[in-house]
Amino acid sequence: MPILDHIKDAPTTTGILDVIAKRWSPRAFSERPVSVEDLRKMFTASSWAASSTNEQPWRFLFGRKGDTTFSKILDSMAAGNQAWAKNAPILLLSVGKNIFSPGPYTGAANPYALHDTGAASAYLALQATALGLYAHGIGGFDRERARTHFHIPADFDIGACWAIGHLGDPDTLPENLKQQELAPRSRKPIADFVFAEWDVPAHF
Repeated sequence: MPILDHIKDAPTTTGILDVIAKRWSPRAFSERPVSVEDLRKMFTASSWAASSTNEQPWRFLFGRKGDTTFSKILDSMAAGNQAWAKNAPILLLSVGKNIFSPGPYTGAANPYALHDTGAASAYLALQATALGLYAHGIGGFDRERARTHFHIPADFDIGACWAIGHLGDPDTLPENLKQQELAPRSRKPIADFVFAEWDVPAHF
């Protein structure tokens, strides 16, 4: 869908990497399956994210459409997200060791584990983009339901759900979501979040 690719790309004037400019989070997914080779590349990319003391404290629960894991992840989502995520061929749930769990190398608690899980998820999403796929992170889900479904132990915190697949037809979405799908993306200017002191903007 070239029109969506064009609309959703970050402005070329930003000078950022093409794979970052093209990454976005659709809700319309095709039922076309994701190859095993591409899945391996995405998970391998996630393994190369930086992490505190190289603990790599993340875990991804991975489901293909039609299997039990997929159904459990989908059931954990809010109804509004289930309505479109059910069409994706792949669903993930990310989890990371919690801040009270001692790491394997230092024996100390790791307060950065969920941050590092987010970094691994970002690497996975960028690799998906490089492969012509799309990854949509989902925060609208019931963490306790997901924990119960998968018997996730107390020493892990739950990160996010992810829908992954090939781009689908926006006409399959409800009208309000279709309009979001077709709208250009925007971002805050960097002056809104880069500071020298808490209330002093940075200058560069």
